[in-house]
Amino acid sequence: MNLRVVTPRPFNASTPIPALAEDRTHPRLHYVRDHFDRPEAPADADAWRVRVRGLVARPLELGLAELRQFPSRAVDVTLECAGNSRTRLRPVPSGVGWDDGAVSTARWTGASLVEILMRAGVEPGAVEVVLRGADGDGETAYARSLPLDVAHHPDTLLAWEMDDAPIPLLHGGPLRLVVPGWYAMASVKWVTDVEVSDRPFEGRFQTGDYCYLDAEGRVLGPVTLARVKSLLYEPADGAQVPASREVKVHGRAWSGDAPVRRVDVSTDGGATWRRADLGPSLGPYAWRAFAFRWTPSPGAHVLVPRATDEAGHVQPLEPPWNLRGYGNNAVVPVRVTAK
Repeated sequence: MNLRVVTPRPFNASTPIPALAEDRTHPRLHYVRDHFDRPEAPADADAWRVRVRGLVARPLELGLAELRQFPSRAVDVTLECAGNSRTRLRPVPSGVGWDDGAVSTARWTGASLVEILMRAGVEPGAVEVVLRGADGDGETAYARSLPLDVAHHPDTLLAWEMDDAPIPLLHGGPLRLVVPGWYAMASVKWVTDVEVSDRPFEGRFQTGDYCYLDAEGRVLGPVTLARVKSLLYEPADGAQVPASREVKVHGRAWSGDAPVRRVDVSTDGGATWRRADLGPSLGPYAWRAFAFRWTPSPGAHVLVPRATDEAGHVQPLEPPWNLRGYGNNAVVPVRVTAK
């Protein structure tokens, strides 16, 4: 299996759906979202520096060696691009033409951002933390802000390891932000700058992009938490399965707002539903496996998984259209033929 290249420059590539069979996606198959060309790999990763400045009592400049002195945490996190499944919307919105594979799971290890902010000493009046990456076009760097409560969450990480190895440059190494539960635009790669601010950030990727817009371009709200969603990886769309024999149906389900509570599967295009069996939890921020046993009659069938999270959010049957195609969590049908 290989990544499916969506755009060669900047490089964007989706995870092959069969790779969802693994609890953690191998870095070679983890989807990639770049907004600009990647920065050059540092000759010495330990020489990478990140500044902590702004509304702090003690501005800092830290290298990886200093960051590793902070208490470390390892968290399994499913990251999904906000534009995942954009091409399923009608009409198809502008933007990177993602299929359903802009989602992957990895174990990220690093220091809690709040530990670093505490070392710097956040001063009264702070409202947001702005993080900037080393990627940009000479005029604009990729930058995003987090509300102070999200920046202070212990599982919001400045990470230096992916699946127990140094983060590859492709995935934001040597240092990236990981914001569990949020769509992955918040997880800034190649972090070089952390600024504590007393006002809302209005950068291009904060208020220009990554907002939900209606058909007239009116702002409906910011893109934040990943919506509840599920995908089947077995059988594949278009597959032929044996008739009158048990078929195992497998998939993954996730939600940024709350853990997945249940998954129902329809074998008749959504007319009737039966509950699937959930696999063990990988943690509060990671997708969950589900399985369903089915004995098909001969002919064509449409399999549809539908997830529900513990906050009561249920996947919609129809896509929630918006001008930029963000947050499409509608059910994804898989068509098979039983013979």
